[in-house]
Amino acid sequence: MSGTAQASNGPAEERGTAPASTAVPDRATAALVQRRTVRVLMSAQVVAGIGIGSTLSSGALLVGRLSGSEVAAGFATTSATLGAALLGIPLAALSRSRGRRVGLGCGWLIATAGTLLVLLGAALGRAEPVLAGTLLLGAGTAANLQSRYAAADLADDGNRARALSLVVWSTTVGSVIGPNLSGPGESVAHALGLPGESGTFLFSAVAFLGGWALIWFRLRPDPLHLAAALARAESGHTGDGATAGISATPAPARFTTRTADALRHVRASPAALLGLLSLVLGHAVMVSVMTMTPVHLAHHGAALSVVGFTVSLHIAGMYALSPLIGKLADRIGRVRVILAGQAVYLGAAVLAGTAGAAHWATVTGLFLLGLGWSCVTIAGSTLLTESLATEQRSEVQGLADTLMNLAGALGGALAGTAVALIGYGGLNAAAAVLVLPVIVLALAPRARTER
Repeated sequence: MSGTAQASNGPAEERGTAPASTAVPDRATAALVQRRTVRVLMSAQVVAGIGIGSTLSSGALLVGRLSGSEVAAGFATTSATLGAALLGIPLAALSRSRGRRVGLGCGWLIATAGTLLVLLGAALGRAEPVLAGTLLLGAGTAANLQSRYAAADLADDGNRARALSLVVWSTTVGSVIGPNLSGPGESVAHALGLPGESGTFLFSAVAFLGGWALIWFRLRPDPLHLAAALARAESGHTGDGATAGISATPAPARFTTRTADALRHVRASPAALLGLLSLVLGHAVMVSVMTMTPVHLAHHGAALSVVGFTVSLHIAGMYALSPLIGKLADRIGRVRVILAGQAVYLGAAVLAGTAGAAHWATVTGLFLLGLGWSCVTIAGSTLLTESLATEQRSEVQGLADTLMNLAGALGGALAGTAVALIGYGGLNAAAAVLVLPVIVLALAPRARTER
């Protein structure tokens, strides 16, 4: 298309008056849009991530206080994980039919509604609305996860993993700041006559709305639609033969066929299957071991400061080194980094599983557990994305996140029983077994083709 057409499209997008059909740019213009997209996604992750981080423990504490039951308190985390699993595919389908801006934006708006429902339950002194609210908060987790895929929509082969990793890395800020809002939140809640544990949800509501505003007003042009239009133009499918532009909006898919279609696309690509399997099993390994590590440390006399330091170091392993891992995945390949992640998982299981009362070994093992998760999540997500056609990606990505959350919920739920039956060392050994299918598939000749 002409330079005039390109230039006229940009300001309209900046003003928020994007036309229904987005003109296809050349690759150079797409690269400029990609850089802007990554900056917007990182900003939204920082702002909205604070909301996710501030609700990690507050929901369980609030439900426990209102219900008087420790069992009910545990349902808060399970409810949020289940919400993320249930909403992952619908939000991904919405992204495919209406664009990332609508899909991600709706995720943050639903999470905002969840915080308001939690606050209503706190005001009424009832745990049921709080649990319903935490279910809706899962939409925030789903949007958080799907943001990494949005960063890869317009990226080229040489920097796709790095772009994805930058969005993952930006989550670090919210993970650090969010939990530290409990004190100020308690003061605000008491001033409003609410239980102290509900105060952080006020901050979360503001953070989620901030994330929505950044996505809604700044994520223009939409990266997924632009990538679809660019792929169609480069393959020569221009619909009516127009050369000045092409409709960038894919046709919506029927809800009943989305999951079946996604599974069919994955089965057709060994590389996509490897990416999906590494994400799901890797998340199960991480959540199951992490869930019981604080209990293990406390059982061996660790102070709360040691437990807190271990969790912080684990989170640092998950996010802090993401840009370096993304660069590595772009340089040496996605499959090699997935295999490196499995090796790190095995090292973590050996260290933590044989640590006993040696706190340093448990702490080191948990850092490696987070690092392994980072390798698998970045390389696996990148491999899954680039192994599929553009129009297939959003449903499969939503399915991947849904299965990740379900696997994490199942792993966390079974971890306590596993420790009771076979001990913390046995739990780590069982988690290590989950690494083996990924290694076998990664070393299979067909799956080693990354595109």
